[in-house]
Amino acid sequence: MTMIDIMLPYYGDVALMQAAVESVRAQTDDGWRLTVVDDTSEPTVPGWFESLGDERIRYFRNERNLGITGNFTRCLDLAEHQLMSMLGADDLLLPNYVGTVLAAYREHPGVGMIQPGVEVIDQDGRPVKALADEVKRRLYAPKVTDRLLMGDEELATSLLRGNWLYFPSIAWRTDAIKSVGFNPDLRTTQDLALELELIERGEKMLVDSTVCFRYRRHLESVSSKMALDGDRFTEERGLFLATAERMRARGWRRAERAARNHSSSRLHALTLLPTAVRSGQRDVVRSLTKHAFGNS
Repeated sequence: MTMIDIMLPYYGDVALMQAAVESVRAQTDDGWRLTVVDDTSEPTVPGWFESLGDERIRYFRNERNLGITGNFTRCLDLAEHQLMSMLGADDLLLPNYVGTVLAAYREHPGVGMIQPGVEVIDQDGRPVKALADEVKRRLYAPKVTDRLLMGDEELATSLLRGNWLYFPSIAWRTDAIKSVGFNPDLRTTQDLALELELIERGEKMLVDSTVCFRYRRHLESVSSKMALDGDRFTEERGLFLATAERMRARGWRRAERAARNHSSSRLHALTLLPTAVRSGQRDVVRSLTKHAFGNS
């Protein structure tokens, strides 16, 4: 029987984490195991997990703070079942998540990644149509009414034009994601770097339109904080240009052009310029301007 390891690298708000855990426990398909890796020192958390008395849940607290990438890597090490996901501690599963991804995998056994349908919510749990998500949906994501299998240059080009995936919602074939792991030198582009390397290794992605995941978008994320200090776009530019060289060597010309243009990333930087100008952050203005208008 195929099972999915739901890994939850935890740091942050206790109540949101507890809601995420309860959303896993509410699954209608029991083909799951939840593993929580706690990278905090919040004193109430271990006792709360003990009070659940749920044998389907494993709880670990790190002896020292590992940081985001370190905690992700420990989660990878602890995954054992054929599939796994890396649930965000502030995101939620709808009750049909496990059933949806397991059914998709049964139809396409061996697929490396499964991207199910996602509903975006705000920090209070209300459905929201944020600009970033509307752009993803309308301009970059493929139009899927059931299931669509993608891979190779087609998928690489699509993601390099605009990354329309939601990393915490993806179900991964465990041996595939373990074979790549997480780059300790990256912070906000970990997801795209991982996805591209898997594509280059020949892994396919199955896109399933069934909505079964609630992705929380709020202003306190690491990526949103990094955006206005310019570091995010420095990292993105380096990833895109390095990827362009690999695409060229592979003979994937459309993917190479998409990486060199990185149009969605440039557009994002451009939308942040007025805020940086108003706040008088000259270094940030220079960084954003270079990214938005610089030569590829």
